[in-house]
Amino acid sequence: MILQSLEIDPKAFEARTGWALKPEGACKGDVCVPLPADALRGGKLDARILSQRLGMPLIQDVDAGVWCLGPEAMGRALTSATAPEMVLPDWTGKQFHLSSLRGQKVLIVTWSSW
Repeated sequence: MILQSLEIDPKAFEARTGWALKPEGACKGDVCVPLPADALRGGKLDARILSQRLGMPLIQDVDAGVWCLGPEAMGRALTSATAPEMVLPDWTGKQFHLSSLRGQKVLIVTWSSW
């Protein structure tokens, strides 16, 4: 979820993540996670509290002035943002080394026909 502010509209949060705000906390399916009273202020959710309570990574791109609230990690979290070395064929069949992009922001898109 890309954010321009750390304050999130609860309806937008539910529509984009599946987590609904209920009296017992943030709920998704049969799972409900209690939220502290200060998680909702002025009708907006605090992304920092959601990140901490729901296990959703929160990162900031200072230059772009945006944050990204990622999906819940369910106990599986990356220990760093450094990708391992990968060597894959590019669209022409030539070997491409992911490390050649080290130091740059990279979006990896994959696809499979299965």
